[in-house]
Order: sequence, then C-alpha cells, then structure tokens
Amino acid sequence: MYKLIAIDIDGTLMNDRKEITKEVNDAIQAAKAKGVKVVICTGRPIVGVQSIIEELKLNDEDDFVITFNGALVQNTYSKDVESQITLSYDDLKDIYELGLKIGSPLHYFDTEHLYTPHRVINEYTIHEAHINQMPLHYLPIDEVPEDMLIPKVMFIDEPDRLNTSIANIPESFWEKYTFVKSTPFFLEILDPRVSKGNAVKQLAEKLGIKREEVICMGDGENDLSMIEYAGCGVAMANAVSVVKEAAQFHTLSNNEHGVAYAIEKLVLNN
Repeated sequence: MYKLIAIDIDGTLMNDRKEITKEVNDAIQAAKAKGVKVVICTGRPIVGVQSIIEELKLNDEDDFVITFNGALVQNTYSKDVESQITLSYDDLKDIYELGLKIGSPLHYFDTEHLYTPHRVINEYTIHEAHINQMPLHYLPIDEVPEDMLIPKVMFIDEPDRLNTSIANIPESFWEKYTFVKSTPFFLEILDPRVSKGNAVKQLAEKLGIKREEVICMGDGENDLSMIEYAGCGVAMANAVSVVKEAAQFHTLSNNEHGVAYAIEKLVLNN
C-alpha cells in the first residue's frame, strides 16, 4: 500500500490554465481520507504555494511541503522548518559573474522575496514574480547582505539563448552546483545537496515511510530525481522524455486530470 504521494505543481497538479480541477482535488481528498500523506513538491518558493496548500487542505498538524526544488522542507501547519539548504553570498557572486561571462541574466531568492540585480527587469523575472505572487526587488549584487539565505539562483532567457549559455558553463560549475532546467526559459542553480528526490527521501524517512510506499508524480527535468527515488514514479503524458523513461506508471496529461487518474488507479482502487 502506498503511504505518501509527492506531487509537482506546474505541468502536473495544475492544468495549463493554472487551475486545480475538481477531479484532481477530489482524488487528493479521497487519498487523504484513506490515510495517505499528500505532499506538494515544487520548484516554486514557499510563498507561491500557500493558496494551493489551503485549496487542497494540506495544512494539518503533520502536513509538509517541499519547495525551491527541495531546498526547503516545511511543516504547513506550524511553519517549522524541517530542512533548509541554501547558497551563500559568495556563491551568488560567483554565479552572477558567470552570468556576465556567458551572457545570461539571472534572478535570485530569499525565502519570501524575489530579487533582480539588473536595472532593466527581464520579462521572465516579472513572470516568476506574478506566478508566485512574490514581491520583486531590484538589489545589485554588491548590496546583498552577506548573511542572506539564498535557496536558489536562476538563469533566465529565451530558450535558444539560454541553451547557448548552458553550453558555455564551465565544467567546474557543473561539479560545484546542482543545475535543473525547470522550463525552456529557466535554469535553476542550487546547492549540490538539493534535489526533489533527496527532499522526498528525507521526509519519507522522518515519517517512517519506506521507499516502496512512495509515489512521486511529475513532468519536468526537475522532477526526475524524485521519479527515480519513488517506489512508483508517475510520468504525466506531457512529461519530458527522460521522466517518461524513468517512470513506472504513465498517466494522462495535466489537462486531462492526470493526477486524479493516477491516484484512482494506484491508490483508491487498491
């Protein structure tokens, strides 16, 4: 019997209109009623998931959420932080200087705000702030407090230009950080210990849940680590090929209530 379901948001939980359908919500509530732990596991910041947690009623005393692609694991009821792994100010400076060399703009986060070091704000930074309903600030790198906790930095650009930038990242940076391409226009940069898979593993162990009792659902490259960790990795029909190849179960697309279909087949009908 499965005891924990970790679900990505964009392209998985939500349809392309950024809605959680009634079918998906009903299936999640039915899984909860059966005693299954449901955990949102997303690249979004914590402030960008609060309304979703409330909508899905995932804020009981023993409920958790995984955000920033695994950099932050937090209790949704008490707000206590279970795990937080951040980049340093020196990391931010090095990544910014790399961005200047390869011609890629960036933005960066603390737990509650989004920052840009660029006077001309990139359209994808505005998009990020809007999607997550997150305050956006202009803050040059040399004015960043050295004790700021930085869950992640993101290179942002048109897909073709971003791909060119990625190809020019030196090997030393690939060895030093975790890079995750979460969309064609976002490359996320995190501490090397951070991944969705590591966060789900840590949380499952805390809850006394075995790997084979875990379902993870996703569609993007940043979901691959948790798909590989799970006892049952679930790929959306709209998932990238590497996620489909790693998954044990293929469901319908995010526009066809794919999360609901997977829960019904794997949890509710067993």
